[in-house]
Amino acid sequence: MSSLLLLPALLRQSAPQAKIAVLTYDSAHCGEDLLGIDDPGQRARIVIGGIEGGKFWHDELKRPAPPTDVAAIQADVAACVARLRSAHPDIATILFECAAFPAVAPAIRRVVKLPVYDITDLCRMTMASIA
Repeated sequence: MSSLLLLPALLRQSAPQAKIAVLTYDSAHCGEDLLGIDDPGQRARIVIGGIEGGKFWHDELKRPAPPTDVAAIQADVAACVARLRSAHPDIATILFECAAFPAVAPAIRRVVKLPVYDITDLCRMTMASIA
């Protein structure tokens, strides 16, 4: 299961000119095929950013990986969001693709004052629909 399954719903609930930022661990590995959005107009509303090159990214490449540094994740994600919002001021929603990012979602929500979705939101919605 991937939080990317939320993309069609997020596109429909956002204003037609609003963009959705998809944040991933490494944007080089988040291709068009993973988005599941065929309509070019809808695809143009999605911007992808990754934290490649950041501390958390480098830490995860080490073997063995050091303990998870939540502060590093938060700093890397905040920097990525800032870069994307600078290039695309019409971003209205953020979708975290990386499973490590939910740990910093509340902090990012407070900083950016935008809706932030992640895999835990998708899981909660799925569980609520069958419980």
